[in-house]
This record gives sequence, C-alpha cells and structure tokens, in this order.
Amino acid sequence: MKSILPYFCWLFLLPMAHSQKQICITIDDLPVVSYGIQDSAYWLDITNRLVQTFDFYQMPAIGYVNENKLYQDGQLQSNRVKLLEQWLQAGYELGNHTYAHTNYHRTDFQTYTAGILKGETITRPMTKQYNQPLRFFRHPYLRLGQTKARHDSLQTFLQQQGYTEAPVTIDNEEYLFAKAYHIAYHKKGKAMARQIGKDYVDYMERKLHYFERSADSLFQRPIRHILLLHANLLNAHYLDELADMLLKNGYTFISQSAALEDPVYQRTLSSQAYGDWGISWLDRWALTEGKKGSFFKGEPRVPDYIHDLTKR
Repeated sequence: MKSILPYFCWLFLLPMAHSQKQICITIDDLPVVSYGIQDSAYWLDITNRLVQTFDFYQMPAIGYVNENKLYQDGQLQSNRVKLLEQWLQAGYELGNHTYAHTNYHRTDFQTYTAGILKGETITRPMTKQYNQPLRFFRHPYLRLGQTKARHDSLQTFLQQQGYTEAPVTIDNEEYLFAKAYHIAYHKKGKAMARQIGKDYVDYMERKLHYFERSADSLFQRPIRHILLLHANLLNAHYLDELADMLLKNGYTFISQSAALEDPVYQRTLSSQAYGDWGISWLDRWALTEGKKGSFFKGEPRVPDYIHDLTKR
C-alpha cells in the first residue's frame, strides 16, 4: 500500500474546474477470480488488499457476487462466505451477478431468472444482517438481451424482485490484463508482471479518455461514470495505481446509487442499442442516437503481447 502523501497531494492539486467529475468503482465476480487457485490465504489476501484500498481512498465501491464461487466440490466454504462478510463489515455494498455468471444470450428466460434468485440465497440474508441493501444487479458479460423485448422482460423481472440494473459506462478488457498478470506473476517473473501492471494502468487511462470524449460528444458534459473491474490479483496489486490515475484526471469516487442519480441513466434505449453483444452504455446511447462507425473509432486496444500471454 502506498504512503498517504500522494493521495492528499492529488486532493490539493486537482483543478476546481474538474470537481464535477465523478466515478463509481464496481468490482465483479466476487468473492475472487482465482484462475483455479483454491488456497484460502490467496483469496483472503486479494480481498484484504482490495478493501484496504477502498478504505485508503475513501472509495464507496460495490462488489457483484457469483454465489457459485462460495462452493468447492459442492460444499459451501465458510471461509469464502466470510470474505463477503468482510466487504459488508467494512461498509461496502454487495450486488447480484447471478449465481454462476450466466450469459443471458445463451440461456432461456426461466433458467436465467432462476439463476438470479439462486444468486441471492446467501447474500440476501447476509446483507440484511449487516443492515445493507441488496438492490443492484449486474449483467454478466454485459449481456442484457439481444432485443429490446427480451431486455424489457428481464428488466420487469428485476424490478419485481427489487433490483435496479447496474450499467457500465467505462467498459474495458481488464480481464485480459488480469489473466496475463496472473500467468506472469506465478510463472514468468515479477519483472514481466510489473510491466503488465504499468501497461494496464496506461490502458485504463486511455479508455477513460475515450469514454469521456464519447460522453462529451453525446451530452456536452461530464457524466457520472461507472467503471467495471474484477476481484483479481491484478487489481489487488494495482487498484491504488488506478485510483491515483483517476484522481489525477480530476475524479472523485461515488457510490453506485449516487452514480445512478445522473439523469443520463434514465434515458430509454432504442431497438438499435440491442444485439448479441456486451458493450458500454455509452455505446448503447450512441446507437440509440443513430451514431455510425466513425463515432466509435479510436477505442484503445489491448497490446498484442497480452493476447499472446493469455492464449498459452
């Protein structure tokens, strides 16, 4: 963990003109994306590091849970349940990410919605115990329906169950960096891992600027952004670097509920915004506005060496 000095330096150096720039940090696939590592100490270390970073930067993060990760060989693991409790004890909210990270576009409605309900079996009573709400749902793979009708059916179900959809405006391929980092850290050496971490933060800054430009073009103002990340080793080690980058760019950290107070999230999507893809809501709003290919040019790409590492 970094010294406290850089954090407060950023607070004093941020231009007043950027004080309206706000972002919500959301962490998917709780409790941990482990890439097959079952060691409880490994899971605990990732969780500790993430929560400590949230605390340090006063970051009201939210974690989206896949309850199937709480089991090993069909048996509920109490140590994994305690990781979720650790989030709640520290004051951080949890949300539903389906039981098994199911792709709505590859699943019938009844099976998918059953997975949503199964995904709150442990989380709902736990959040109640800690006087925290369970009110947000994050679509796995950002798949919310190939058609508007299919999305509307799901949205109606979610509303009936007391859930609000949790959009993403800054979508990214962090998961590729995370897998490459995992491979490098455990097999290739710390020097390569550090290079991946540096390139990851640089990539995320370019993604931030790309989606800032999209928002400015569509709405002529900054919006309250929602950033998608995952509970993995990469972010356990580099979330503080990412937070410093966001502070440098004029952002303050806000909760999921505060982000959704931005009127932009009340906009209705047209049928053009749906298809067999998982994309940023900024892209969906652009499609709704009739934007064509030129609008989407310039999106940052993952370096080739990251792709190469993840294919091994």
